[in-house]
Amino acid sequence: MNLDKFLQLFNPLPGNHYLQVALCEDEITTALKSMMDNVNGKLNIALYNEDNLNLSQPFRAMPRDHDMVILKDIFHIHQNPKMILKLAYLTLANTAHVIIMEKKGIMDVEATKALLEEFEFRAPNEIDIVDGYDLVIAKKMHMWGNGL
Repeated sequence: MNLDKFLQLFNPLPGNHYLQVALCEDEITTALKSMMDNVNGKLNIALYNEDNLNLSQPFRAMPRDHDMVILKDIFHIHQNPKMILKLAYLTLANTAHVIIMEKKGIMDVEATKALLEEFEFRAPNEIDIVDGYDLVIAKKMHMWGNGL
């Protein structure tokens, strides 16, 4: 999988924290870890599998602790995707982004964009840059909606 275009979505700065919420670690996790290591940042990972969280539990993250949240292959199988969006919102710093990635054909992109708007994420966009995946990105804006 060529991830060059995917990694261009990010502009990590020294000390940034990114969070990947996924079913397992994979080549995207490895690429993100490497990118964050190069700027003395940190990639936190919340895994939903038999050894960790189950699909009804929330992931844990500190408020305003992350500069990016990547939800990969988890959003549409979690029993409470609205809770996942609320937690992503709470852990993101202001003007930070959330990315939802699902294998092609699983995600209703327009419904996902509308849900992101409902949860006070702004400017949701679909981006076709990872083979085999639909990807939607949106931004948490300071003093909009929830104002957190």
